[in-house]
Amino acid sequence: MLKCVDAARLSPSAANLQPLKYIIINDPKLLKKVFSTLSWAGYLSDYQPSEGEMPRAYIIILVDEKISRTPNHDTGIAVMSISMVAHDEGLGSCILGAVNREKLREILKVPEDLAIALVVALGYPAENPVVDTAKAGDIKYWLDENGVLHVPKRHLKDVAKWNSYQNQ
Repeated sequence: MLKCVDAARLSPSAANLQPLKYIIINDPKLLKKVFSTLSWAGYLSDYQPSEGEMPRAYIIILVDEKISRTPNHDTGIAVMSISMVAHDEGLGSCILGAVNREKLREILKVPEDLAIALVVALGYPAENPVVDTAKAGDIKYWLDENGVLHVPKRHLKDVAKWNSYQNQ
């Protein structure tokens, strides 16, 4: 976990302000409390991780608002750095923005001048998602009859252009 946070700490930061701070959660009692503040898989209405799929750790990303009130770029870079290092270490990650921030703030005793930006759940992957080509803008992920997760992605030709944005 510390290796993940160190990668985030060393990542680029707008104007090098470095407004992010991190809380690493690995205490089993706190894991369950943090879990209760999170909403999972918004497109899968009946989905809730099973006991065996529950995260083994969390990294809470905080923004020190005394340093910066517009840290969106930094937060995105940090979660990607955390996710990449976790992957290299054999861990899966899930970036969560659907968080009951007030409840989480209370559980973790987060001061008011630190905004809770995102939560990164870490654990051992329970699935091997299949990447599908999105059809007509439908980007909702789904489970097939065998419980395999399908994640539609826009086609590369629809998102990448050469030298100008004109259709090619």
